[in-house]
Amino acid sequence: MAEDLVLDTAIRDWVLIPLTVVMILIGILRYFVSKLMQSQPTPDAKVVKEGQVVVRARNLRAGANFIPAKSFRARRAYFSNEENGLLHVPKGQGQNPQAQMFSDPNMAMDMMKKNLSMIIPQTLTFAWVNFFFSGFVAAKIPFPLTQRFRSMLQNGIDLSTVDVSYVSSRSWYFLNLFGLRGLFSLILGEENAMDDTQRMMQMGGFGFDPTKSDCYCVQRIALVY
Repeated sequence: MAEDLVLDTAIRDWVLIPLTVVMILIGILRYFVSKLMQSQPTPDAKVVKEGQVVVRARNLRAGANFIPAKSFRARRAYFSNEENGLLHVPKGQGQNPQAQMFSDPNMAMDMMKKNLSMIIPQTLTFAWVNFFFSGFVAAKIPFPLTQRFRSMLQNGIDLSTVDVSYVSSRSWYFLNLFGLRGLFSLILGEENAMDDTQRMMQMGGFGFDPTKSDCYCVQRIALVY
């Protein structure tokens, strides 16, 4: 049978609240450090030109019903012709995001800076939590949980008789580490530097690929015109 515990208020005042406040302050500090370490990219003329082509193709798709059919087909061929169309990418000539990433020293340096700004604070914070707060039962979840959550919520406590809803200080650190993303979005805005992995996925490998752009469907929409 699981054992109920009475948590000391001193644990709340000297473990739970300080740990949460420190995690929030470290996250905000890491955001501003990442902004300072981020280098200003030099605009590439080729990328700017491709972006302008995308804008023009998007405007063509949006105004397809407001121009004559002959004019639309001529503009469609200008963008999607298989020989010399602006949006056509021959097979084997698509951009390789990994090759572009490693060929650009500035991009590789920015990635290394971001990794250092993420790994170093997390390592120091975990060492601080593990040294000063190891073994504390810091909080209790206000709803019952199954035994599968024990390893996630009671990291550092080897007591199988304690109810699963109790959270150790080390587990509270990991819960704050992965659960403060929404709070950082409210404080720092949606375009904050805390979620580097998601930003990298949205960028699609740091390269522009016309075949993956929504404007490339000008061909498909034009076929049903």
